[in-house]
Amino acid sequence: MANVNIKFNGKEFLLSCDDGQEEHLEGLAFYLNEKFIRLKNSLGNIGESKLLLITSISVLDEYYETKNKIETQKNEIKNITEKFKELKSLVYNYRDLKEKEISELSRNQDNLKIEIESNRNDYETLVDKTTLELENFIKRNDPGTKTQ
Repeated sequence: MANVNIKFNGKEFLLSCDDGQEEHLEGLAFYLNEKFIRLKNSLGNIGESKLLLITSISVLDEYYETKNKIETQKNEIKNITEKFKELKSLVYNYRDLKEKEISELSRNQDNLKIEIESNRNDYETLVDKTTLELENFIKRNDPGTKTQ
């Protein structure tokens, strides 16, 4: 344990604290003394006990205000986190939907290519067949060719 001399309301006090906490204790004592002096100057000489009580209540009020602000911030962070998770889920769902649509469009494109190729082959076959039939028709009906 370490010992620290602090000054409060013009008086010296020897306080003990854990090793390494001396500077922190001095800072707290300085803050409390400053608050005490400000209240003493604004309220006048109302008695040390009453002034210590008012100083303690004032410090506790600051503490609880800070604590409440922290709780509010924690709740806001929790809400933001939940909204982020919800948004993230929506983004993933949207991505999955679009990937599905792209896959479907790709299959449709492949099927269309196959159908176009099939129709092109059918067209070429039809043109070849029609050309052959026209040639045969012309040969049969051409007066310059011999028919048997």
